[in-house]
Amino acid sequence: MRYKDMSSFIVMDIVRDALKYDDTIHFEIGQPDLTPSPRVKKSIKQAIKKDKFSYTESLGLLKLRKKIVKHYKKTYGVKIDSSQILLTPGTSGAFLVAYTLTLKYKGKLGLSDPSYPCYKNFAHMLDIDPVFMNIDKKCDYQLNIKHLQKEKLDALQISSPSNPTGNIYNKDNLKEIINYCDDNAISFISDELYHGLVYEKKNHSALEFSKNVFVINGFSKYYCMPGLRLGWLIVPKYLSREAEIIAQNIFISAPTLSQYAALEAFDYEYLENIKDTFKKRRDYLYKELNEIFKVDAKPDGAFYLWTDVSFYTNDSFKFAKELLEKIHIATTPGVDFGTNNTKQYLRFAYTRDIKHMKEGIKRLKEYLKTRVKE
Repeated sequence: MRYKDMSSFIVMDIVRDALKYDDTIHFEIGQPDLTPSPRVKKSIKQAIKKDKFSYTESLGLLKLRKKIVKHYKKTYGVKIDSSQILLTPGTSGAFLVAYTLTLKYKGKLGLSDPSYPCYKNFAHMLDIDPVFMNIDKKCDYQLNIKHLQKEKLDALQISSPSNPTGNIYNKDNLKEIINYCDDNAISFISDELYHGLVYEKKNHSALEFSKNVFVINGFSKYYCMPGLRLGWLIVPKYLSREAEIIAQNIFISAPTLSQYAALEAFDYEYLENIKDTFKKRRDYLYKELNEIFKVDAKPDGAFYLWTDVSFYTNDSFKFAKELLEKIHIATTPGVDFGTNNTKQYLRFAYTRDIKHMKEGIKRLKEYLKTRVKE
């Protein structure tokens, strides 16, 4: 393992340091503050009462996998088989299985810059070489086939909606990229963890365009169950058994109580309220931050704003530490997500209520009145 190549996950250091202050305003944390459906709580209590503490089969509870099958039919109009679904300890477990299935030693994994930092760290753990392709507001923070034609890749990983920018891959571009990957023997891995948290546009799963894709999702964001550590991976049918064997060796099975809780997670009426709450928060924070800094685009989904702070700094990590120490506002430095002009960006998460965020905006405005660029 090439530990020396792995970068630290800076946001977790920020989270720890933010605990030093009782009045910290939290824009850093990428987890919802809302609770899951009451049906989830009831389900987990019933599982405890019935002593459901043993392992499940490595693919996961069949009953839950069948519910995920119904979810994909209802939401995307696609048909998958329960044998294609592997329940994992968070999406982190799903990424490790997907990379093991698709990439050999020194294989080339295509990633955007900026992107979620754990992608490259997982690659380094498995002695896979990440290949970064720059994206920015000019291409709407989306990779396209022009990027791919410049590289020799074994697999491609995208996220939509994305962390940190909140952008969504439009249908035509997504289809074109998947077709290109199919035609060029490039495994396509789609991180769809923030599906459901899409505000004006429509979710499109990679499964709508190919049966050869690998799709990752989970219960931590839209379903508000981050601490239960439960994700899922959908693989092409011919790889179901191989995925199961890898899971047996890495983690045996996903957490049992979490799987029973998730049986009631698809409470669509409740989830619609979750989405509406985050949309209101997005609208508020986008308007306010756009008056202070520059936001490249109003995010289509997830719960992040990718904010250009270059008027005040050339070092977003140093600036984030300054804001935390001086006015107790916690943000995530852009350098956590890559090297492509990320020193001029901060990521703001709208994972706390508007009242909480208003106090943060007030502090920011007052502090920045007298502050000049370094």
